[in-house]
Amino acid sequence: MTNVLLVCSGGMSSAIVEKALVNEAKSQGKEINVKAIGSGIVREELDNNKYDVLLVAPQVKHMFNSFKQIADDFNIPTKDIAPREYSPLGSKALLDKILN
Repeated sequence: MTNVLLVCSGGMSSAIVEKALVNEAKSQGKEINVKAIGSGIVREELDNNKYDVLLVAPQVKHMFNSFKQIADDFNIPTKDIAPREYSPLGSKALLDKILN
C-alpha cells in the first residue's frame, strides 16, 4: 500500500483527483491511499501519520519549496502535479509519477 498526502489550497478541490487515483490504482491491481489536505496543516499531518510521498497541487505550486523542506524533515519525496495530471483524465500519468 502506498500512502499519498496531496496538498492543495483548501483540501477540498482535490477530492475528484483523489478518487480518480484510487480507481486507477485498483484498475492496475495496486493499492493506494490518498489523503487531500489544505496547505496550512502539512507539518501537522506528517507529524501524525506515515506517508510515502507528498504531492503538491497546481494551485499551491508557488509553495513547493516550503512543502519540500517540511517533507524532507520526514524523508518523504515531494512531487508536483502538472495541470494536465490534476483531473480524472490525468490519473494514469499521476499514478505513474507516484509509483516511480
